[in-house]
Amino acid sequence: VQLVESGGDSVQAEGSLRLACAASGIPYRDPCMGWFRQVPGKERERIATMDGYGRTIYAKTRFSITYDKDTNVLYLQMTSLVPEDTGMYYCAVRLNSGCPVFAKDFQYWGQGTQVTVS
Repeated sequence: VQLVESGGDSVQAEGSLRLACAASGIPYRDPCMGWFRQVPGKERERIATMDGYGRTIYAKTRFSITYDKDTNVLYLQMTSLVPEDTGMYYCAVRLNSGCPVFAKDFQYWGQGTQVTVS
């Protein structure tokens, strides 16, 4: 499984940003996919998750998750950004059943993309 994030940037507060995660090699048609955020000194925090049927399981306010099955790209749309949204954003995949809360339960991770809101 390979996950490659893109789209991170430095933006002004109240702005919007869309992150993308190109997924490949997933040997399972309906995985749980998600976005997590990490800031220095803290654990990775769940931002949004989606199950294998395309249903949003969880999404923080102002964030939405979508998946394009034709291109195998997972997106995170972020709106009305605030400085507290600053962090490294990671795409993650879990191949077992369920769409859990904690990062430790996801098996595959991208390298992350930095979002800075000022």
